[in-house]
Amino acid sequence: MIDDEFCDLPSGVRVCYRTEGDPQAVPLLLIAGLGLDLTSWPRPLLDGLTARGFRLVRFDNRDAGRSTRVDARPPGKLRQLVARPLPGAYRLEDMAGDAAGLLGHLGIERAHVVGMSMGGMIGQALAATHPDRVASLTSIFSTTGARGIGQPARSTLLRMARRAARTREEWVGRHLRMLDHIGSRTYPYDEPAERAWAAEVWDRGGGPARAAGVARQIGAIQASGDRTAALRGITAPTLVIHGDVDRMVHPSGGRATAAAIPGARHVEIAGMSHHLAPGVLDRLVTLIAEASLVREG
Repeated sequence: MIDDEFCDLPSGVRVCYRTEGDPQAVPLLLIAGLGLDLTSWPRPLLDGLTARGFRLVRFDNRDAGRSTRVDARPPGKLRQLVARPLPGAYRLEDMAGDAAGLLGHLGIERAHVVGMSMGGMIGQALAATHPDRVASLTSIFSTTGARGIGQPARSTLLRMARRAARTREEWVGRHLRMLDHIGSRTYPYDEPAERAWAAEVWDRGGGPARAAGVARQIGAIQASGDRTAALRGITAPTLVIHGDVDRMVHPSGGRATAAAIPGARHVEIAGMSHHLAPGVLDRLVTLIAEASLVREG
């Protein structure tokens, strides 16, 4: 069992994190997606990356897991649907600042950065605003923030717009039904593992209180707007990975991300959805290692 540790940043945000692997190994920072915490990275993927020679750092974004819950009113469902963030909403750049602060706390000058979904957006912002911190960037099923690019399917939006779960059982059931919707027949999910993970996330993330954090994170994405111009300034070697059956972030998001970042490599995986399913993990480990360790040499 790897213990949670905490880092208090000058901004007032307290970040919960875990590290594993040889402390002298190549550092790799993992950034989770919307409403997810550091436990959202599957154990086989973590084990595969440590076996490839990485020291892993994963953390809870602000408003998720055991990191700081921001003391601000969350945007309501209507504001989320019409993309009108509340005045004063924090931005993805602020969340990237949290990641940079954590690296500084750990004494890591530069790390390879891997982010999924919203975590990919944060990774992009980190590479754009703190280029000295990012040795390479891997952006997984993410997008640029441009309107009309990488948008969820209408059927997915309708599911996301429903009233927040009020109990652990309701949350677990909704998580499994969402995976039924956005998952892949090519790479199916492991139902017992997902059920157990969802229950843990509910308990670890404050139960019903997690919904407000998710809403504020959506506000951060929307407040940040179109990042295409900033992406054109990224100098870190970049790998963009996306599935071709993604109903949460349309594959156009990955294509636009790769097109915006100079020299980016784009890999679109047939049959992969918006989920780190067991059947795709070995390939992801290989792709991340190739994009990171090869550059290190």
